[in-house]
Amino acid sequence: MRARIRTARKAMVLAAVASLGAGLLAGCADDGGSDNGSSGDADGKTVIKLGLFGTFGFKEAGLFAEYEKLNPKIKIEENVTQRNENYYPALVNHLTTGAGLMDIQAVEVANIAEVVATQADKLEDVSKAPGVKPDNWLDWKWKQATTQDGRTIGLGTDVGPVAICYRKDLFEKAGLPTDREELAKRWAGDWEKLVEVGREYQKNAPKGTTFMDTPGGLMSAILGSEKVRFYDESGEVIYKDNPVVKKSFMLTAEAAKDGLVGSLPQFQPDWNASVANSKFAAIACPPWMLGTLKEHSKPDAKGKWDVAVAPKSGNWGGAFLTVPKSGKNVKEAQKLAAWLTAPEQQTKLFKVQGNFPSAPATYTTPEVTGAKNEMTGDAPIGEIFAEAAKTNPVQVIGPKDQVIGSSLNDNGLVLVTKGTSPAKAWETAVKTIDNKLEK
Repeated sequence: MRARIRTARKAMVLAAVASLGAGLLAGCADDGGSDNGSSGDADGKTVIKLGLFGTFGFKEAGLFAEYEKLNPKIKIEENVTQRNENYYPALVNHLTTGAGLMDIQAVEVANIAEVVATQADKLEDVSKAPGVKPDNWLDWKWKQATTQDGRTIGLGTDVGPVAICYRKDLFEKAGLPTDREELAKRWAGDWEKLVEVGREYQKNAPKGTTFMDTPGGLMSAILGSEKVRFYDESGEVIYKDNPVVKKSFMLTAEAAKDGLVGSLPQFQPDWNASVANSKFAAIACPPWMLGTLKEHSKPDAKGKWDVAVAPKSGNWGGAFLTVPKSGKNVKEAQKLAAWLTAPEQQTKLFKVQGNFPSAPATYTTPEVTGAKNEMTGDAPIGEIFAEAAKTNPVQVIGPKDQVIGSSLNDNGLVLVTKGTSPAKAWETAVKTIDNKLEK
């Protein structure tokens, strides 16, 4: 269903700040999911259903309740899949068959190029939705979801400028500095310096803890700071010949081999428990990660986290809301999608959940510039993330970014955590990716 032959590898490539992909993105929810479309409820209200992955935060931030209050004849329901790697193949199948689609379907940034190239005819041009103005979004974000003939099939939600979140109490016990500016200086400009700090941590690490949570998260952050990764600007797949990709993989694999990072897959129940039980001291931290930490931490963790500038500016995550043409309530779905992604709602999401806006008008608002988060105390998260967003590289992304990124982790780094050498893990990941790209 998502197959392409080798000669089709020059499919659309968009310049954008990109996500490593999705099995690495998101929060916690049921991996199941209904295929039912929207309908009316017993009170005669129009039910708008959203198909989402991870924790978008709309419900948690009270946006659904607010919209329902503004529109008494509307009822909103969400159908959530935990991991995008499970959500996206089902979405493609539903788009292909025209059955089982929600009124609104989310698309992760690593998949948007493929959706634009292959599924745009199944989706509404949301640029025509009420209140939608292209300049409400970062220019590159708008272009990511726009076809060559000018149709825009997705409205951007958040972006994911990366920082490093760390536990001050665990750093202190390990004999490391806890001041965010001092730490940022120690690893400025080089991810290898961050790993070296991790080696210092492990020498005196509190029992049962690792420096970082998982290899996949570290690699996501490293690759998110590179302009050219898996595809070149002409659309050719170059991941295995691109030195920055292999260097990032090997740096992360060595950290995993030496026990600097945990071995649990992110956003799975065991990993969620590791958050609650303070099993790691630092994590590659786009703004949406603050919501994940909040969701899974125990109450006494509030204020124990802090945020430091990452070694290099990068992006991890971001998504879009699309409206399938086959939906039962297309007009109402477009109105809701436009409202949820408007600058005002993006600001509210950031304030409550930490999802960083893709609306540049919000970056100078007091809600962003003065933002704080209960998990990170007095850390000036708005300033830190805004600066990272301004200096992110504008990346080249391709239609199979998710396949490549998730396979480097799932078929490579995961093997290292089980005893495979980094060199052998790289070889296995490359073979797996090439096989997938051939199909």
